[in-house]
Amino acid sequence: MFCVGGEDDAVDELVPYSEFSPFLSDEELTELAMAADPNAPLAHDAVPWRGGSAAHASLLPDWYMPSPMAVRHGRTTQFTIVFIIVGFLLIDAFGLCITSGFLSLA
Repeated sequence: MFCVGGEDDAVDELVPYSEFSPFLSDEELTELAMAADPNAPLAHDAVPWRGGSAAHASLLPDWYMPSPMAVRHGRTTQFTIVFIIVGFLLIDAFGLCITSGFLSLA
């Protein structure tokens, strides 16, 4: 991956992305992971990586499965949802089909 410029943001040359960026490429991360000792002890000041917001304590990290957000809807929204569900149930009860968007006999 290449970006225009370097440390001094010169626009006249293309510089590899990893030369001036604090981020690592996939190849560099792979090289570091393969060179690491899996049995090395952790540092005493090591902090566990939460992978996102640590505001919600859950068993899964937020980047894998974010915690649900509860939203309270008003009476109008609840009435509309119930009306639509009851409408579909009535259509099915009379043996009609509305799969394609047009009401027809099943």
